[in-house]
Amino acid sequence: MRWIRRAMELLGEIEETQEESLAAAARIAAAAIGGGGVVHTFGTGHSRMGVEEMFPRYGSYPGFHPIVDLSTTFYTQVAGSNGMRQAMFIERVEGLADAVLANFELRPSDAAIIFSVSGLNAVPIEMAMGLRKAGLSVVAVTSMRETMAVAPGHPSGTRLADHADVVIDLRTPVGDALCSVEGLAEPVGPGSTLAAVSVVNEIKVRTAELLVAGGWTPPVISSAKLVGGPRSEELFEAAYLEHARRAADVLRKP
Repeated sequence: MRWIRRAMELLGEIEETQEESLAAAARIAAAAIGGGGVVHTFGTGHSRMGVEEMFPRYGSYPGFHPIVDLSTTFYTQVAGSNGMRQAMFIERVEGLADAVLANFELRPSDAAIIFSVSGLNAVPIEMAMGLRKAGLSVVAVTSMRETMAVAPGHPSGTRLADHADVVIDLRTPVGDALCSVEGLAEPVGPGSTLAAVSVVNEIKVRTAELLVAGGWTPPVISSAKLVGGPRSEELFEAAYLEHARRAADVLRKP
């Protein structure tokens, strides 16, 4: 259980060091969702997994608005058309974030969570810059060890963390992988996805607590095995319709 043991240590580091940031992120999310708005979530590459973990899935609720550009995240084909070379190139293209954000009404009453382990690629940096310029509160989920390991390559000379109101540190090591293997020069077993989805669910639960305390009970997508078929269908429909209503509000109109 080498990787599992190291992963548990990593989660312990997050629990011990990120309490203040997690609480602040939940307050930001609850204020936006409880006020009728959304929390935009965005990530490129493997960081899109944090976006998908937030909503929609079992145990999640509307108010989080996923934004993922498939050209920056389609890794499964690996080589050839839609391969990783292209995806990794595209997430470094300056100006793409502005094109993505042009699809939406950027309202100061909303908020955003941007996922990027390295915090160095142009697209997540410029997403945070654009959202913050529009007056939204921005939470960055990144690895400070990773992002500080090299000088920033963005023309602004900045990292994602420089454009956030709250920074949540994933605590992953440089290069991400957690385990050394005898006979291999390079470590294996990345930890950033586990760290990111753990952060996501901590924010999700804390935000739910604040929303309920504020008087709104969100429709939580739930399995029929847990709540029965009719109730499950009711919750799915309510969650999707509520998401559609909020998403339509932020879609840019002529």
